[in-house]
Amino acid sequence: MTFQNTREFARELDSKDALNHYQDQFIFPKVNDKRVIYFTGNSLGLQPKRTKAYIDEVMNDWAELAVEGHFYAEKPWWDYQERFAEPLSKIVGALPSEVTVMNTLTVNLHLLMVSFYQPKGKRYKIICEEKAFPSDQYMFQSQVNFHGYKPEDAIVEIKRRDGEHNIRLEDVLAKIEEVGDELALVLIGGVNYYTGQVFDIKTITAAGQKVGAKVGWDLAHAAGNIKLELHDWNVDFAAWCSYKYMNSGPGNASGCFVHEKHHHSDLPRFAGWWGHNKERRFKMEPNFDPVQGAGGWQISNLPVLSLAPYLASVEMFAEVGMDALIKKRDHITSYLEFILHEIDKEVESTFEIITPNNPEERASQLSVFLHGQGRSLFDYLMKNGVITDWREPNVIRLAPVPLYSSYEDMYDFGQILKKGILGK
Repeated sequence: MTFQNTREFARELDSKDALNHYQDQFIFPKVNDKRVIYFTGNSLGLQPKRTKAYIDEVMNDWAELAVEGHFYAEKPWWDYQERFAEPLSKIVGALPSEVTVMNTLTVNLHLLMVSFYQPKGKRYKIICEEKAFPSDQYMFQSQVNFHGYKPEDAIVEIKRRDGEHNIRLEDVLAKIEEVGDELALVLIGGVNYYTGQVFDIKTITAAGQKVGAKVGWDLAHAAGNIKLELHDWNVDFAAWCSYKYMNSGPGNASGCFVHEKHHHSDLPRFAGWWGHNKERRFKMEPNFDPVQGAGGWQISNLPVLSLAPYLASVEMFAEVGMDALIKKRDHITSYLEFILHEIDKEVESTFEIITPNNPEERASQLSVFLHGQGRSLFDYLMKNGVITDWREPNVIRLAPVPLYSSYEDMYDFGQILKKGILGK
């Protein structure tokens, strides 16, 4: 398709968009009494209108049933999390028994590392990507310190080549082979938060396991955003937050995946009563008998009030389906890319899109290096109703989320961007 930088063309694309009506199911902030153009779904998704009803249901059950809500609510609280298994399994490409929800993202990654980071002898190293999200970096450092190693010895970062913004797959594979039998764990973000680069999860997983390592993934920016086949790719474990592309609310519960090949293993884990045999949980037995599945990694009674908005979201995802989301994602991201290049020519500036231009290596994000511009341009965008994200030294991240972004939003953003530059 030949794109055009006109409002009429953008509206025509919206009229043909099968997902366009989902915009009406979200609540948008306003700036200057006008609905914002929202580009930060990769940080915090918008609130679905249906969310309140799910929360109110729990509140009403609590008011009317009190403790009996655990068993007699319309959605009983004691097994509330089981309602996620089927829809989440489709979002991440898993068996229902391989997924659950619990805790928050970094907590889950720490708990999963108890099972899957077992350094022994010379096999103690962890491979991660350079410039991983800071929480992951802190987690790696504390984990290796806990096991008695020095981070500078145990943590191996895969670096970008000089002058390049993204990590090459061949460099990941070469580093895995180089570390070889010293490698205990590969743990990488499925989508790099800074550049928006999507990693080849299938190929990297196979390479890590070939040298005897376990392979896990931080899917914070991937779940609900890219096509995942965690079971078929033989991923050992993964975890993700729910408040970015899955719109469950700030700091909300995390999903996690444990491949079925580990469900009957003797891997160590930190146990708690919500991971205990469901049928015997309330017998208060002294010895731990884990649920056979990812649920066996649960520890505490689940926070149902937090799970309610997440359930609202995953049921919306079940309606739409990942294939339809990804189809629009690729198209609207390409249109945004086109708009950026067109504005770049009109203002004679220099925008460098540091996200890969290959659709197979990117998703709902374009990270743009604003050469010759500064923080003042970001501030202008925010004051004029474009909610975007600033990252040092001079990058804005733009995430056109297919559930609630429109093609006309992309056009309007280009016009605001042009005014912001020419007015400086």
